[in-house]
Amino acid sequence: MKVLDLRCSHGHGFEGWFASNEAFDSQLASGLVECPVCGDTAIVKLLSAPRLNLSNAKAPKEEGRSDAAHAPSAPASPSTQVSASSTSPEARWMRAVREVLAKTEDVGDRFADEARKMHYGETAERGIRGQATPEQTEALLDEGIPVMALPIPAALKETLQ
Repeated sequence: MKVLDLRCSHGHGFEGWFASNEAFDSQLASGLVECPVCGDTAIVKLLSAPRLNLSNAKAPKEEGRSDAAHAPSAPASPSTQVSASSTSPEARWMRAVREVLAKTEDVGDRFADEARKMHYGETAERGIRGQATPEQTEALLDEGIPVMALPIPAALKETLQ
């Protein structure tokens, strides 16, 4: 398994897992590799150091040192194990989008109609998301109905296998 550091043309960095370099090249050429943040398929592979599994390797014991000095330290608590990537703008964006998806109902192309029904009191207010044409969006805003575009990364639209 190859774990590659990748970046899209918009500068979003992410990891990709592939069976081999050839599998990556093949999927990239077919347009199957895309940025999980913006869906861009213009992806480049970054240079990265190989990951070596040395779990069976043991450090040589130094004479004159007690075992207490070599005792493993306590594992860090989950709150201290926050990696730099989890606080990146991309990671924060993905968390925010996931929260919106979890707390709203997808009404699809009925978005404009559902927003109007809520605005005019014909149905109970709730969090909704869906699709609207630019014309529908402009009409909603003209009627005083607040709406905003929220691009949802393709990676969040489908469940992973």
